[in-house]
Amino acid sequence: MNILTARQQDIIDLAKNRGHVDVENLAEHFQVTPQTIRRDLNFLCEQKYLGRVHGGAVHLSSVTNFEYHSRRHIAAEGKEKIAQATAEIIPDNASLIMNIGTTTEQVAHALSHHKGLMVITNNLNIANIMMESPEAEVLIAGGIVRRPDGGIIGAPAVEFIRNFKVDYAVIGVSAIDEDGSLLDFDFREVRVSQAILEQAREVILVTDGMKFDRRAPVQIGDLSQINTFVTDKTPPKEIVELCKLHNVRLIVTGPDEVSELESD
Repeated sequence: MNILTARQQDIIDLAKNRGHVDVENLAEHFQVTPQTIRRDLNFLCEQKYLGRVHGGAVHLSSVTNFEYHSRRHIAAEGKEKIAQATAEIIPDNASLIMNIGTTTEQVAHALSHHKGLMVITNNLNIANIMMESPEAEVLIAGGIVRRPDGGIIGAPAVEFIRNFKVDYAVIGVSAIDEDGSLLDFDFREVRVSQAILEQAREVILVTDGMKFDRRAPVQIGDLSQINTFVTDKTPPKEIVELCKLHNVRLIVTGPDEVSELESD
């Protein structure tokens, strides 16, 4: 049995509270070298206490998500690349629904110069972003506003979404299981996302590679319901094979270029 040092336990507690920790801030906080912190993080990630991300680590809870503001800063560059690739898929004069998430927010930013869009969302942040675009008509669901992330959830939001049949849905998820399950934490949010899946002619899944290593308790759907999957990291082979099996177009936005993996 591996015994944690006091510093390692403190790092876990910080990650649990913040959702994300980075090497530089931890080194300053504990007054040790960045190399020492990297060794601690490597050990904690090997023991599955934390999950490694560029420049730091995240808490790997399977039952609760971490703080929304922290999620905005995790894999930020990767999310921007995902958003740009997604925006290239969606033409002008299209209708789309976007769900709650930091990656879908980035997609909203990337769509700000599109013309003639009708954007339906259950997220106040996305509505505010798209509202700045003079070329977009923005419709927002009613329901309960979840304060931490501006998400609108509950039965009224589900019923609102079901009034539409749109060209595209852009959805984010909290985790992707190796069996292709798309997962999230709040069953009320999941019900809205399930309605979004049903009301779109084409579904685009947008998520960073960290979601391949996470777990969440509530299932939205599975990869067979997705038409295009845009991510910043090549998925595990099980997920790649599922994309091929279900003819899901898989787009990977690497550090320098965007590549499309064959699905046939």
